[in-house]
Amino acid sequence: MLDCLVKTLRSEGYFGMYRGAAVNLTLVTPEKAIKLAANDYFRHSLARDGTGLTISREMVAGCGAGTCQVIITTPMEMLKIQLQDAGRVASQQLMSGVHYSSSGCKHVAVSSPLTRAPNIGSAALAKRISATHIAAAILHTQGIKGLYRGLGATLLRDIPFSIIYFPLFAHLNRRGQASLEKRAPFYHSFLAGCVAGSVAAVSVNPFDVIKTRLQSLTKGTNENSYSGLVDCARKIWWKEGPSAFLRGAGCRALVIAPLFGIAQVIYFIGVGEFLVKLSPYGRFSS
Repeated sequence: MLDCLVKTLRSEGYFGMYRGAAVNLTLVTPEKAIKLAANDYFRHSLARDGTGLTISREMVAGCGAGTCQVIITTPMEMLKIQLQDAGRVASQQLMSGVHYSSSGCKHVAVSSPLTRAPNIGSAALAKRISATHIAAAILHTQGIKGLYRGLGATLLRDIPFSIIYFPLFAHLNRRGQASLEKRAPFYHSFLAGCVAGSVAAVSVNPFDVIKTRLQSLTKGTNENSYSGLVDCARKIWWKEGPSAFLRGAGCRALVIAPLFGIAQVIYFIGVGEFLVKLSPYGRFSS
């Protein structure tokens, strides 16, 4: 992780660490809204009068939430990965002596439908690539299904994540409640979200590795291409070993923990409900 940090800062600068931030900013909000609201909806639908949910029903509710969110998650991850990989791709082009003409793309070591720019340096080349450019290129060459590449792996990651996360969070958060009618203190909900998010993120990391490999469109000469989910998993296992499936687990835990901790606090203290009630639609509907 530290080696990656140093090399990214060296080749792309400080702002290179924020590649894909615009995509996250735009799509993480609806993704989390779908996940949290869907989980509450399924929990309410599965609840029995006067009794709490069993673990199995909590897991089913989480499964439903994870399934619903991939509508937004898959294209978000697809675009984010291409943007975050742009600096590496540009550096590899320079090192391999790739030259591009104005009439098209001539490549030697790296091939991608997304990199059509003159040989002007890795940082400058990476800056030329935007989410809009990537989305347009994918839609032009592959259609809407191109944005949903890796859908199966995303489902395999996000459904188990939600199955683990939501029941674990509910039980951890319940320990901070004085009674079922009272809410847990905000700091307790935050810590519960951090712990549950970290455990779930590390647990499903192998599927995240597979998903990332499948959604990476640009391949170098020594990088594997994969025909599907099973082929990807098999090649990673045989060529890189079982430990490869845990790569990036620490980074994911560092990202997911505060993300879900903050999201759960905002959700539980009712900021969304407060804002809806302030809106004209909220007042009329009430």
